[in-house]
Amino acid sequence: METTWSRTVWQSIEPVFSQITTHPFLTGLMAGSLELEKFLFYLGQDALYLDDFGKVLAGIAVKNPHRDQVEDFLSFAADTINVERALHRSFLGQMKSEVEASPACLLYTSFMHRQLALAPVEVAVATVLPCFWVYKEVGDFILAGEKTSANPYQTWIDTYGGEEYAGAVARAIGAADRLAAGTTAGIRGQMTAAFMLCTRMEWMFWDSAWRLESWPV
Repeated sequence: METTWSRTVWQSIEPVFSQITTHPFLTGLMAGSLELEKFLFYLGQDALYLDDFGKVLAGIAVKNPHRDQVEDFLSFAADTINVERALHRSFLGQMKSEVEASPACLLYTSFMHRQLALAPVEVAVATVLPCFWVYKEVGDFILAGEKTSANPYQTWIDTYGGEEYAGAVARAIGAADRLAAGTTAGIRGQMTAAFMLCTRMEWMFWDSAWRLESWPV
């Protein structure tokens, strides 16, 4: 079996992914016991994140040399993000105040914009890939676990474990592998570093919600 860039890089982040799936935010979400305040904090931050994520996806489409990938990333920026925003609105109606970006959220979004602006497009794609792939794997992990009746977060879980989302993730992984195969070893190294760092930021994002992170001053 051919060893692709994505296969190799996922193996490198498996220890981090293990920490994600055992984080109390995710285990509470899975059990339906997570405090609503923490879930709403997470969704508020994620809504801010998605605003920037969609812009970065559109920017990748502009820079991408492959026509079919241009169409895919424009679709990701429009269709997928709109679906996620609709899901957020169904929960965020319970929030009564404006949301300020947490340190973890601002770090993540700023890094994505920096990679889009300054790094090769291959690296920018690797930067956004964890948001696709890690969420898909988390959704699959939760769906494979013991079901909890009347889980208040089941709508969120189903979104990231569905077939439509899996198809989008597969296209994003395929795009990254195609770009990695056509570039230099040096740029592939940058892709790996960006993917690994953003996977760590995924953990930080959930941990931020668990701690109800705020600015220290």
